[in-house]
Amino acid sequence: MRALMNRLLGRSNTCPVPRACPPSTNRRRLVRLSLPLISFVVPTVVMAYRVLIPGSCIAGFNALTFGFGTTVLGTCVTYFIGIRAARRA
Repeated sequence: MRALMNRLLGRSNTCPVPRACPPSTNRRRLVRLSLPLISFVVPTVVMAYRVLIPGSCIAGFNALTFGFGTTVLGTCVTYFIGIRAARRA
């Protein structure tokens, strides 16, 4: 009941000091922060490599498909660097 009341009132159950939190709280926070990235990357990769690229003129593993994959990987790296910078601020 307390957790429901805290959620309704907008209180946070997370630890305000990142290094003092138990590991389970840190993992939960990392998963929660990663959900937007996962919800972007998974559909993008599935649609590109399962639907769009095999039916196009760039089918197969070549420089264009490799470039697309590195672009998605760069998005992931940039996202985590941004999260890290925001948590430090």
